[in-house]
Amino acid sequence: MGFYVKVEPGVRLYVEELNPEGREAILFLHGWPASHRMFEYQFDELFRLGYRCIGVDCRGFGKADKPAGGYDYDRQADDILAVVQALRLENATLLGHSTGGAIAVRYMARHGCGFARLALCAAAAPSLIRRPYFPHGLEREAVEKIIAGTLADRPAMLRDFGDMFFFQYKTQPLMEWFFQMGLEAAGWATAAVAQVWLDEERLFADLGEIRVPTLIMHGIHDRVCHFPLGVAQHEGIACSRLVPFKYSGHGLFYDEREKFNAELARFAAGR
Repeated sequence: MGFYVKVEPGVRLYVEELNPEGREAILFLHGWPASHRMFEYQFDELFRLGYRCIGVDCRGFGKADKPAGGYDYDRQADDILAVVQALRLENATLLGHSTGGAIAVRYMARHGCGFARLALCAAAAPSLIRRPYFPHGLEREAVEKIIAGTLADRPAMLRDFGDMFFFQYKTQPLMEWFFQMGLEAAGWATAAVAQVWLDEERLFADLGEIRVPTLIMHGIHDRVCHFPLGVAQHEGIACSRLVPFKYSGHGLFYDEREKFNAELARFAAGR
């Protein structure tokens, strides 16, 4: 069932919910530049196991409204709070992939309500790029190139990004499906979120504010959010567990989807 949740005047997020009466609820936050549909193969399996699956299209992406602004992590965390309140979530699991993981970290530090567990997969935290005090991640110039490519030839940029997303071989139809998801986003939103990667530095402090059990899943071949980011998350979150995915890149939810689904199902059930 799909519906919209108003998060501020003139802005609605699109929400897809499967099995509203299911047992444990999992709210999925997608990565850049996709939508909740990237978790199709998690919804298929977890729905069958009886979980309540809630996918959210963040502002600017998928079927969500696409305003001119509001793409910083504070505003996006506030957007998620509006969804949590609308659905009256309690004791749920919040899962975030890549940029969705960064938003999830900010949400837990800024609000925290509604969720008893946090799952981070290939999360863009505490920093997607290298900084003088953080020697991991992409070079700043690589992100600047993504922004320039978005504004000059977004389809070409998306093709290049898709080529580095997965580690294992993927069929051409699946890559086309992933490419089309990226095209659903607004160009201005795609560029604005990439700019946030350059500007945002408060996630380092946010990690220390997280007090719920946290599952960190990260592909060791990730070319977008390098594996040391997962290590830094584990070091920064007191009650966390890091699970390396030895045969995965950034798209670990598909590269090793059976392992991913099993880990997430156990975690969401409190095991």
